[in-house]
Amino acid sequence: MSHRSEPQLLVLHAVRLLGFAGEDAVARRAGVGAEETLVRLHQAERSSWVQHLELFGVNGWSLTDFGRWENERQLAHERRIADPGNEIAAIYREFLPLNARMLSATTDWQIRPRPDDAFASNDHSDTDWDARVLDEVEALGVELAPVVERLTNILTRFEGILNRYEAALSRAEDGQTEWIDRTDVDSCHLVWFQLHEDLIATLGIDRGTEV
Repeated sequence: MSHRSEPQLLVLHAVRLLGFAGEDAVARRAGVGAEETLVRLHQAERSSWVQHLELFGVNGWSLTDFGRWENERQLAHERRIADPGNEIAAIYREFLPLNARMLSATTDWQIRPRPDDAFASNDHSDTDWDARVLDEVEALGVELAPVVERLTNILTRFEGILNRYEAALSRAEDGQTEWIDRTDVDSCHLVWFQLHEDLIATLGIDRGTEV
């Protein structure tokens, strides 16, 4: 049976995945009610796990260094309970080749080399180029599906990833190019990046030393 994470872990982990966000965004990502999310955030603030800041006129929450450590402690404890066979580590190893392809596809979406500039920005005027990238992003979503299903069978907090990815892809295929790679919308790249961050956090891997 899939393990359901405790609300405090979900809220703290959502802050980590979002980086900096208001309580409504934290509640949506955590899958916890707005009122309970605010209570959990204030509890975490009293424990010095999160801090409430105003950046460029926007109020939000971010993780402290101590909160990052606490988040990883909670995740490690949860994994010992939910994943005694260490299946998440095996899934992560299968995810890495897909991740490399996603990075390549995102680069191709952002850069369209020209004879005079190998790093020219993609202005999305080359429909064949964009169609090839979109085909790859769609194929990656198909290959990601069984990975996410296996993760969800272990931890319910991985639910919803494919729905978010497919919704972003659908917008991109309708011509809204920002839904592939922008970080200020729930784009394909952002969904993928947060899944990657979730995996390395769950496994206690340092992104800087990741193989």
